Amino acid sequence: MRRLIRTFCILALAALSACAAGPRYQSGYFAEDPTQPYTLASGDRLRVIVFGQDTLSNSYSVDGSGHISMPLIGLVPAQGRSTHDLERDIEAKLRGGFLREPKVSVEVEAFRPFFVLGEVTTAGQYPYVSGMTAQTAIAIAGGFGPRAARDRVDLTRLIDGVPATYSVPLQQPVRPGDTIMVRERFF
Repeated sequence: MRRLIRTFCILALAALSACAAGPRYQSGYFAEDPTQPYTLASGDRLRVIVFGQDTLSNSYSVDGSGHISMPLIGLVPAQGRSTHDLERDIEAKLRGGFLREPKVSVEVEAFRPFFVLGEVTTAGQYPYVSGMTAQTAIAIAGGFGPRAARDRVDLTRLIDGVPATYSVPLQQPVRPGDTIMVRERFF
């Protein structure tokens, strides 16, 4: 009989510990390197200026496949590139039979949105603002809900094309395209 009770207790503890552990996350924080240039992705809106060519200068959105579509040169890959790299690519394509010495400037007109989910007043998609933290993002989403855990959030970011989720403090910087999940507290 003792053996049966002991086995039952071990199984119950194992089941409870599995429930308490919840989802597993990678340890540590996102490595922020402020010297790295911003990389473009789907949802970014760019202002492209081709000096002396008003018909080519315009606002272009990075489409779902990671390209922008420009007159004369067609699709230009933008996904994962910096604005400087994109400038050089556009210049090279324009130089290939369209313009003699093109000068191009590319700047981000509007960053892709970020997302806030979970225990907030209004979950959803919001436009990115430079210098945001997780706390600022939650404030933009209307603040914490009544049952929200207010010390940490789960932040998901694409790193080298793979989503990574970390449990981070509220002061963690947020980047365009990030997803912030505010968990429910237990008590």
